[in-house]
Amino acid sequence: MRSDLAALPPKFLRTKEAAQFLSLSARTLEKHRTYGTGPAYRKLGGRVVYAVDDLLAWTDRGAVTSTSDPRGSVLPAKRHTPPLHASRFPR
Repeated sequence: MRSDLAALPPKFLRTKEAAQFLSLSARTLEKHRTYGTGPAYRKLGGRVVYAVDDLLAWTDRGAVTSTSDPRGSVLPAKRHTPPLHASRFPR
C-alpha cells in the first residue's frame, strides 16, 4: 500500500468504529439501523459501513441552540409508529 494512502482519514467506518465516533455503543447504533432512526449506512457484501459524512449529517439533524428550540429530528433508538392520517381510514 502506498504510504500517502495510509495517511488519509477513513471515509467509511464499520459499526463499532462509527459508534465510537458518535460516542454511542455499537448496540445502540445497531438498534438505530433496525428501527430506521439512525444514520444512512451501506451494505458492502455482508458488511455494514457508515460514511463519515453521513454520520456528521445525522448528528447535524439534532442540532439546537437552546433548550427552548424545537427538538432536533434525531429520534431515540426505539420502534416508532407512523403518524395516523385521516385519509388512510374510510369514513
